[in-house]
Amino acid sequence: MTTTETETTTPDADDAEFRELCEQLVRTAPSPFHRAAVQALVEERTILEVTAVRYALIVDTDHGPTARFEGLSGRQYTLGLDEGQRSFLGLVLSMVGIGLTTIAAVRDLDERRLPIILRAFLRLAGNDTIAVGTRM
Repeated sequence: MTTTETETTTPDADDAEFRELCEQLVRTAPSPFHRAAVQALVEERTILEVTAVRYALIVDTDHGPTARFEGLSGRQYTLGLDEGQRSFLGLVLSMVGIGLTTIAAVRDLDERRLPIILRAFLRLAGNDTIAVGTRM
């Protein structure tokens, strides 16, 4: 196998492994609040791709990897995240009752992250009738 073949096959394997991990984290979420928070992180993706975040967030249990948000408490500034990622993570943590991030943090979110967090808020509220998308 050449180097080029290795480079083209490895990302697919890594991507499949990442998707499997994300599905497991959603499946093992202990409450609707945690599930909404995990789904937001999965949709955002770049935060979960940071090794330090996964190390602080994910614990192995008898049922497989599970997200334990308590591991991220107070560590947002030591994880190597940019400002937008930290704001997003702060809002996600507030969904599970951790941290003191105010709703005003949405001002730091870009056009990709804002709809993700809005959908997460709707999931948290148990509302599946309001659509989040571009206004006409």
